[in-house]
Amino acid sequence: MSLHSRKIVRLNATLHPVTPDEQACYDRYGLNPERVEAHSVEEIIPYVADADAVFAVSVKLPAPVIQAMARCQVISRLGTGVDKIDVATATEQGILVTNVPHFCVEEQADHAMALLLALVRNLSPMQRHLEAGTFRQAHALMNSQQRMAGRVLGLVGFGNSALAMARRARGFGMRVLATRRNLDAARTAAAETGVELVNLERLLAEADYISLHLPLSPETYHLFDAAVFVRMKPGALLINTSRGALVDEEALVEALRSGHLGGAGLDTFEGIEIFASVQLPPRHPLIGMENVVLTPHVAAGSLQAMQEVAQGGVENVVSILCGHWPEPTHRVNPQARPRHPLSEYDPTLFARLASPFLQ
Repeated sequence: MSLHSRKIVRLNATLHPVTPDEQACYDRYGLNPERVEAHSVEEIIPYVADADAVFAVSVKLPAPVIQAMARCQVISRLGTGVDKIDVATATEQGILVTNVPHFCVEEQADHAMALLLALVRNLSPMQRHLEAGTFRQAHALMNSQQRMAGRVLGLVGFGNSALAMARRARGFGMRVLATRRNLDAARTAAAETGVELVNLERLLAEADYISLHLPLSPETYHLFDAAVFVRMKPGALLINTSRGALVDEEALVEALRSGHLGGAGLDTFEGIEIFASVQLPPRHPLIGMENVVLTPHVAAGSLQAMQEVAQGGVENVVSILCGHWPEPTHRVNPQARPRHPLSEYDPTLFARLASPFLQ
C-alpha cells in the first residue's frame, strides 16, 4: 500500500495549524493528512478509529482513544513531551509512539535564560517605572540587584536542554549545580561543561536560581511543592520552561507572597490552559505579581525549531508506514511489538521517496 493511500489524521488542526514547513514535508512524500480539531474522547474516536497514523500536538490521547485505533501503526507527537498520550496503552496495542526530542533544545535554554535575566535585572518593574515616570524608584530598585557572575544556578534534570542552559550560565560566570535521578549517567557531560552533580537537598540549599528541565510523570507531578519551597534559599528564583504541573502553583504563589522566594519565570502552567479552544484572558493569582515573568508556552519556538519538528515528526510516520523503524532517538516506546514487522531504520529512505518535482 502506497503512502498516499494511507489514512493519516493530523489532530489540533485549528489550535496548531499546519505550518508551511510541515506542509512542505507532506508534499515531499505525497502525504495528505485529514486535518481535524477534536478534543473529547467521543469527538476524536470517529476520526482515528481507522487511521493508519496520527499526528498530535497538544491533544490528549487517553486509553479509550488509543484502544479504538484498530489500524494505527504510529502516533507521531509533533514535539517532545508525551505526557498527554497514554504510552502504556499504545505499547499494549502495538502502536509506536514517536517524538522529536531535540528540536527545541537551544530555544528552551535561550528562553529559560531570558526569563532569568528578566527577573535578575527587574525588567518588568523597570519598564513600569519608566512608563509611570517614577525614575527614582527604578534607581532604588537598581541598587538592590545582584550581579549574576558568582551566583549559583541549580538545574533540576540534566538532559539536553539543561546542558544547553549550563553552557549559557557558565558564560555568565555562574557556578552550576545539577541533579537528576541517575547521577552516574551524567558525569561525563557534567565534567565537560563544568557542572557539579549533587543531590536535590544540596541543590535546594545552595542555588540562588533553580531551573526545571524535567518531563512530567507521576513521580515529578508537583515535585516543587510547599515543602520544597521552604528548603530553597531565601530570595531564590524559580524558572520553569518544562511542564507546568511540576510546580504546585498555589504553594508557589504563597512562597512568592511571603517573600521567601524572590521571583519566578514561567512558560508552562497547570492552572492556565494555553491551548483551550476558546482564548480568553486567564485569571490566575500569578498574573500581575511584581516578581513574576510569564510567557504563554512559547519557549520552544523559532523558525528553525518549527522546521526541525515538522521534518522529524513527518519522517517518523514515513519510516513506519514504509516498514522501517524510525530514528532510534525518536522512539518513545521501543519495547512495543509493532502491528506490522519493521526493518531497521534507513536514513536513505527519505531521499528515495521524495517527490522528484520537489527535489
